[in-house]
Amino acid sequence: MSDKQYGILVIGAGWVSTQHISAYVNNPNAQVRAICDINLENARQRAAEAGLGDVAFYDDVDDALRHDGIDAVSICTPQHIHCQNVLAAARAGKHMLIEKPAANSLEELRQMRDAVHAARVKTVVGFVLRWNPLFQSIKKKIAEGTLGELFYAETDYQSYNSDWWGGWEQGRRKEMSCSAMAVAGCHAVDSLRWFAAPGETQAADPVEVFAYAGGRRKGKTCQFNPVANDWSEQSPLEYDGLEVILVKFSNGVLGKVSVNFEAVQPYTFPLSIFGDRGTIKNNQLFAPQSPDQDQWREIPGICPDSSDVTHHPFQGEVDHFIECVQQDIESHCNLVDAIKTHEIFFAAQQCYQTGQPVSLPLL
Repeated sequence: MSDKQYGILVIGAGWVSTQHISAYVNNPNAQVRAICDINLENARQRAAEAGLGDVAFYDDVDDALRHDGIDAVSICTPQHIHCQNVLAAARAGKHMLIEKPAANSLEELRQMRDAVHAARVKTVVGFVLRWNPLFQSIKKKIAEGTLGELFYAETDYQSYNSDWWGGWEQGRRKEMSCSAMAVAGCHAVDSLRWFAAPGETQAADPVEVFAYAGGRRKGKTCQFNPVANDWSEQSPLEYDGLEVILVKFSNGVLGKVSVNFEAVQPYTFPLSIFGDRGTIKNNQLFAPQSPDQDQWREIPGICPDSSDVTHHPFQGEVDHFIECVQQDIESHCNLVDAIKTHEIFFAAQQCYQTGQPVSLPLL
């Protein structure tokens, strides 16, 4: 293991970058040495907020990647730019933490996978809920066999995305953001894979997908703001706000995942996991070991009950990324694994066109 301090370049100085930067500041083996954004003032603001003094600022990615002492990159740009950022970082030989979703198409994923493989660099894709304390507690119980043999899981992302979110103007556009599942529901897709596998650091492999898309919100301008709890005229959503996907996994587990950008309610992330010896619903466990254990028991851990990035476990994700670079090991959430999550919602897009189940893998 190397005890060197790794130099970090943060590309993209938006909302999520604040949490990446904070996590690097709190990791003794990392140092943010440069921040890149098309708006230099945003980059300077992120550094000031984090109390960083000796930081270089760039508005060009290639220039930033040539900065002395950069070992690894956090890619925090909007999703439609991720592919070009990853290809540039791979050419420069930099390790990468890539915000989700990693790409907007299968072709982009193919290019990124091949570039990362050729560069022989480490990657982590930002499915940050794998480091959520409750999720880690649940995975440990699954790995210990508390639920017995798994057979079914459900995860749902329910959040009325609208202009309360700073990324709404790009996030609502089909050309830039693809779908509700790609924009944010991908967290629920990845969680479904995570809970459908028995190993503590293992995600299940999908082999077939069938899906429906619907809702009532697409194209409408009167929309809800769950932060202000009111309605207003806003720019419309260009894709369906509701998607429901059925997934068959190679280990025999079946799953259902949904994203609902139309739920008029506070943010929720419900989950259910069923085994032949017990059940988990959200943070409640029922797995009786004796006749007197006839009640649900609470599982310790922080529930994923907020869409605010400050609520998400970025410290664990960043610490894991730095550990992978230090120890020269592959992450359980590297680009190769994350492609399997992306394939589920890209297969759903195919299913909407054909009305037929889609076999995986697609790449």
